[in-house]
Amino acid sequence: MMKIKKIFNIGCLFVGLLFLASCSSTATVEIDTSFPAVLAKPGVLSAVIIFDDEFASYVGKPNENTSVSIGKAQVNLLKNAFSGLFSSIEFASSIDNLNANSGIIITPSVRQIQVSTPSEHYLNVFEVWIKYNLKIETADGRLIVNWFMPAYGKTPDVFMSSKERAIEQATIIALRDAGAKLLLDFYRIPALNQWITEQQKRAES
Repeated sequence: MMKIKKIFNIGCLFVGLLFLASCSSTATVEIDTSFPAVLAKPGVLSAVIIFDDEFASYVGKPNENTSVSIGKAQVNLLKNAFSGLFSSIEFASSIDNLNANSGIIITPSVRQIQVSTPSEHYLNVFEVWIKYNLKIETADGRLIVNWFMPAYGKTPDVFMSSKERAIEQATIIALRDAGAKLLLDFYRIPALNQWITEQQKRAES
């Protein structure tokens, strides 16, 4: 019985060492997941969303061994989320040539993407943080607010088929978190809420 237990412990140690070795290896992850359309009651605002080339092709480098391509997936996700927020919406790749009746203009960007692996902490999971900024301005270029929107995702546990697969799953969860936060918190942004109130008062006067 003791011999079997010893063999089991050695086997577990060997598997653990192999996994930790894989955690320190390079990982190139490309997220191309499609996200479902949002079922939500749009607000009264109209908007133009600017997905510039940098955002649409964004590849994060959380460390020298890891790259995470999320450009295509985050555009798909945010198109669906933003479509559930506005009565009228337009998507563009540049702020040039927009007319004065475009409504508010929103330009999302990624400040940073971070990845944490089991070899870097005591948790038995992979974690991903995506830090977004939404620049919200009027059609004539007046800044309303730069809104910081963090998103977080993690794997249920460490036992995935590969490091790439684990990071992919955690990133997809983080992207879904970004979509949920956008839908829940957008109209709660204090500066935006104040601007909307001012516009309504002007329309009534």
